[in-house]
Amino acid sequence: MEALIHIAAAAVDPADAKKANAAIGAGFAYGLAAIGPGIGIGYVVGKAIEAMARQPEAAGMVRTTMFLGIAFTEALALIGFVVFILLGL
Repeated sequence: MEALIHIAAAAVDPADAKKANAAIGAGFAYGLAAIGPGIGIGYVVGKAIEAMARQPEAAGMVRTTMFLGIAFTEALALIGFVVFILLGL
């Protein structure tokens, strides 16, 4: 088994290994970047639903503010995706 590992390691070009490690690191970074916005959007929507349940007459204003909050929070995930693309190339 150890011999196969050495053969496989010898067959990999160092430039390819560097690209593969960069892609793995970028994917890991994007995964971490997506966790925060996912939690944030869930929190914003939950609080908006709670606010609409408490004061139904303010639902229109709360909904508008909720969508703005979701858009700003989602922008963080998109920034993380752009960084993922830039690191992967």
